[in-house]
Amino acid sequence: MVSFKVDLRSPRRLYYRRVEEGKQYSVLCRRLASLNEEFISHKSPSAGFDFTSGKRIEQKLLDYNQEAERFGGYAYEELSEVSPDHKFLAYTMYDKDNDYFRLSVRNLNSGALCSKPQAECVSNLAWAKDGQALLYVVTDKNKRPYRIYCSMIGSTDEDVLLMEESDDNVHINIRHTKDFRFVTVNTFSATSSKVFLINAADPLSGMTLIWDCEGISHCIVEHHRGCLYLFTDAAKEGQSVDYHYLLRSPVGASSSSRIWESVFLDDGNLVIEDVDFSDTHLVLITREGQKFRICSVTLPLPVGKGGVQLKDLNPYFLPLPKYVSQISSGPNYDYYSSAMRFTISSPVMPDAVVDYDLSNGKWNIIQQQNILHERTRILYGTVSSVSIAENNSNTKNSNSMNEVNVEDDNMWNDLSEFYACEHYDVSSYDGVVVPLTIVYSHKNKKENQNPGLLHGHGAYGELLDKRWRSELKSLLDRGWVVAYADVRGGGGGGKKWHHDGRRTKKNNSIKDYLSCAKFLIERGIVQENKLAGWGFSAGGLLVASAVNCCPDLFRAAILKVPFLDPTNTLLYPILPLTAADYEEFGYPGDVDDFHAIQKYSPYDNIQKDALYPAVLVTSSFNTRFGVWEAAKWVARVRELAIYDPKRPILLNLTTDIVEENRYLQCKESALETAFLLKIMES
Repeated sequence: MVSFKVDLRSPRRLYYRRVEEGKQYSVLCRRLASLNEEFISHKSPSAGFDFTSGKRIEQKLLDYNQEAERFGGYAYEELSEVSPDHKFLAYTMYDKDNDYFRLSVRNLNSGALCSKPQAECVSNLAWAKDGQALLYVVTDKNKRPYRIYCSMIGSTDEDVLLMEESDDNVHINIRHTKDFRFVTVNTFSATSSKVFLINAADPLSGMTLIWDCEGISHCIVEHHRGCLYLFTDAAKEGQSVDYHYLLRSPVGASSSSRIWESVFLDDGNLVIEDVDFSDTHLVLITREGQKFRICSVTLPLPVGKGGVQLKDLNPYFLPLPKYVSQISSGPNYDYYSSAMRFTISSPVMPDAVVDYDLSNGKWNIIQQQNILHERTRILYGTVSSVSIAENNSNTKNSNSMNEVNVEDDNMWNDLSEFYACEHYDVSSYDGVVVPLTIVYSHKNKKENQNPGLLHGHGAYGELLDKRWRSELKSLLDRGWVVAYADVRGGGGGGKKWHHDGRRTKKNNSIKDYLSCAKFLIERGIVQENKLAGWGFSAGGLLVASAVNCCPDLFRAAILKVPFLDPTNTLLYPILPLTAADYEEFGYPGDVDDFHAIQKYSPYDNIQKDALYPAVLVTSSFNTRFGVWEAAKWVARVRELAIYDPKRPILLNLTTDIVEENRYLQCKESALETAFLLKIMES
């Protein structure tokens, strides 16, 4: 995906990553925006000048295939930030031998690595002083972010320690505001959350406390023309809330007298999922039920009137395709650009990377795979972008809100003509309604004869990934139904939905998943004895626990790097765990949590003399959840369950990080598909 940085004193540049033929990893490049329509990829010279044509072309900034040679044979980057003056790139790469992320800073003009900073165990970073200073956070031996350093680029002086948090329960996070005026410092623990402000022009001048609240809260601060905006889900007047809201306060207010006022009045039917700022617009990603939308509001907002209804600001709703399951904002680094970038996801449409021009409502699809024609729209290529036709740019008024009427969904490379997407409300064991999404082929679906694959995750308040995945096409075209259960513990239902599926309430997630599985079979959507489960990481715990409860409900299951032995891992953590892990799964030192963990733990609840489904467990020696968990679970199932050669319990181990290697990803996806087809005999 292309990332924007801006420098008003120099020509505008475009940053992007691309993969060269035959290479495992991508190359980070940049080019002048003025050459947008003349994109030609050249392998050399690295300086980006073509002596044959005499034209300035792209500049290769970082080849991650070469980085892989530095870091144990593969390249796993966690952070990367280009300085505001476009002179330096700060990035962190995973060092497998030492199990930490190493910070490097590269001079983009010469291509050489800077002598400092080259820190170890770095978890976070932010540029300051217009690119002359870099702030970064390091972790302790338990991988807790606890120190902030400031390094002056080009200086031989030692990096300055700005902050150290001695409390083992407190974590630190930093980020710069989009206009690069400030760096915000978040400290959070189970009991409190605080936000401090650092003047980016003088990062050594100290930090000011601007926000303090009880409990763990999501707190993001932005700055716009003298006002600070806080997007948070902190409690209001001592009462916990189940949604995010936006506050505003003058930047110059003192800590003792600072007052935060609400920007919007509460609206029970409208949930604000995310916000993004530019110099001229505020953009909100909203959700009404299961329907996502994007709207823009002109800045600055009126002051002195208190909270207002969103509709009173004449929001402009941008066009979206059908069945949107997720909208991701960003990175939108160019604060002064009229365009904002979003990734639009749908179960029946390949991800579309879209640029919206907020000044006129027009949009361009920058990148999207076209399944029907087997080609991909190229990043800043010569392929013509899709825009709203002038004759369709008229707006209609709906409840005083502007909304573009776009009738041609084919402009999105939408696949709903071939694959159906349906939503159901499933009643769980306690009457709570669980959203269930199913996808199937119009042509190949047959009543009561379809194999099914049920995805689930239900942890950390994260949205279930329902994006279109090309590797599932072979199943759909063979008549499979692919389903997604948004169980409690996951995202999409607010803070309460998350809290009702964690710690002592983790069993709710498992029963929600089982209710969705039974619904698929009872309604004839999936044929009995032809249902498979699929779970990744914490989702592996969910699916394995469901299999333990009702092994006869499933014919097969796929567990990817699963968390299968929480009792022992949480009691005796061989690998470092975070506060979020204990908040999610429970703290064994608490008696209630301990008993709850034992009740849902996949390893501790394997049924003896039961016929288990066929299971494929894949794990890696480079994962947060130890590979021994998968090995232990597989060994115990083989020992206790009834042996059936048609229902094998398979363990597939790798020494690589599959998620960062596109060839290994394809290989693993092919293995999973072959496993499912073999077991279901489809």
